[in-house]
Amino acid sequence: MTFFYSTRTWNSQPQITDETISWWKHLSTKKNWRIVQLPNGFYQTEYLDLDENWVDVTRRETIESAEAAIDGSIEHYTKKLEFTKGPKVVKTFK
Repeated sequence: MTFFYSTRTWNSQPQITDETISWWKHLSTKKNWRIVQLPNGFYQTEYLDLDENWVDVTRRETIESAEAAIDGSIEHYTKKLEFTKGPKVVKTFK
């Protein structure tokens, strides 16, 4: 039996492409998200991908927790977009 094993290393962080930035912009827009109720009573969060297909992400017990999960995802991708503008200065010295 043969196993294939692969690793990758970087000397610096991988470069962010324009495609990745547009994907993050898409995911940081709430209109590209929805909540559906499943037959078992749970609520499933889904996002609309760039090919116009709905992709399931998480399942929650309440609609409030499902919306909170979406809001958390939007916040996550919004923060990623902010850092594409360059380093954020948090303190300067005189």
